[in-house]
Amino acid sequence: MKTINERQDELIEEFSFLDDWMDRYALIIEMGNELEPLPENDKVPNHTIEGCQSHVWITGYAHPDGTLWLKADSDAVIVKGIIAMLLRVLSGQKPEDIVSADLYFIDRLGLKEHLSPTRSNGLLAMVRHIKILAQAMITVRK
Repeated sequence: MKTINERQDELIEEFSFLDDWMDRYALIIEMGNELEPLPENDKVPNHTIEGCQSHVWITGYAHPDGTLWLKADSDAVIVKGIIAMLLRVLSGQKPEDIVSADLYFIDRLGLKEHLSPTRSNGLLAMVRHIKILAQAMITVRK
């Protein structure tokens, strides 16, 4: 299995061929369109991300091998693409690695600069929520 950093590097590489932000947005939207829809019964307040301007739901479950698998969805196409990138980097990783991860791909891709302030805050809220899920999994195992 690839590490978080290896997955981030792959993502950065995919975007490195796109200089124009309209092309980057198109790739982000495409990634979101490939995301498996979240079942309606997972779209509950407990899985809702506060601080996002659109509706965002993220849930996770512990795999028997000790990794955390994530599922998510949004009603906004750009946000759904951002979620797809986060899941691609973090889902299936050990919770300890998720909690301590430096998600440098966000800065290297220029996401913060090219997202509206509310979307940028939403991205930080999504990362925080995923790290809380990972920390909870660590705590439950102790």
